[in-house]
Order: sequence, then structure tokens, then C-alpha cells
Amino acid sequence: MTLAVVRSIGTPRRLATAQEYEDFEQELVDQFLLAGVGAGMADSSIADDRRALFEFVRFLGRPVWTSGPEDADRFLADQRKVKRLARSTVQSKAWTLAQFFDFLIARYQGDIHALTGHVLVQPIDEFNTGRPRASTEHSASRPPRRRWTSCSTGGGSRWGARGNSCPRPGTTWSPRCGGGSGHV
Repeated sequence: MTLAVVRSIGTPRRLATAQEYEDFEQELVDQFLLAGVGAGMADSSIADDRRALFEFVRFLGRPVWTSGPEDADRFLADQRKVKRLARSTVQSKAWTLAQFFDFLIARYQGDIHALTGHVLVQPIDEFNTGRPRASTEHSASRPPRRRWTSCSTGGGSRWGARGNSCPRPGTTWSPRCGGGSGHV
């Protein structure tokens, strides 16, 4: 009996053949999906993620670690304009790709660079997902704007922070009164 050499993904070397590139790419996708199983994701969600990833890989036509934001832009535009998929479906695929690349960057950036010579970039950003940038209006470092609150419960009116309550007749303080309000 002979012993076979088993390569661990943790022991990088340079990939030489097209088959090795394909096998490595498949291993990366499998590791991502396995992490999803470990996190308790439903089988249907794992299948949807797998489908979206392989659709992107086929669209790309080259190893997934070579992709950039321009590739994601083209893929997502093709999904929406050519395939006429719903905005929510395309956004879900974008989020899957973003999670996949976050996973690759966090866990396999070093191996991918050692094996392929490429440095990964996150191809999904706020410009191609439709996600708005984080609003600073409700930031914890910024106090809420003060508003004029008029209580419909007969407690009068007063200046206060947005969402504060007004006193109810016969009490000193109450939950939200639901009265009208206007900006300062």
C-alpha cells in the first residue's frame, strides 16, 4: 500500500494547472457554504447562496479571486436589465457575494495570495448594492433635535426631545402621548 500526499488548504503552494485552479475555487466555495451550515443556515438558503456564487463565477469566466467592483457592477446590471430579475433578488445576490468575499478576505486572503499571486478585493460596496450610506441623523454621538410637543391629553405643550412624553391630567408623567409636534 502506498501513501498519498494530502494537501491542506492551510499549506499554500503555487497552483500550476487549470484543474488545480478549478479545484481550489470549488474548495473556497465549499468552505463558505460549510461555514453557513455551521452557523445554522437553512438548507434552502445554502442552496440559494451556492446558486448565486456559481452564477457569478460562470458570468466572470475566470477565477473568482480576480474579480473587482467593475465585474460585480456588470453582473448585477446583467441580472437586473438583461435577465429582468426583481430588485430584491438582485440585492440578495449582491449580499451573498459580499458575504462570500468578506469570508475569503477574513479566512483565506493569505492562502489565495500565496497560491495565485492575487490580492482579494471586496467587489460589493454601497455603490452597487443599493444600500444607502449610514445616516448620521440618528448617530449616538449627536443628540436628538428638540421639538415642540403638543399633548392631546390635556397636559399642555412643552419643548422636549423627539419622542418624549407629556404629563397626563392627574399624573406627573406618562408614556408617549401621541400629540402633534412641529420642528423647532
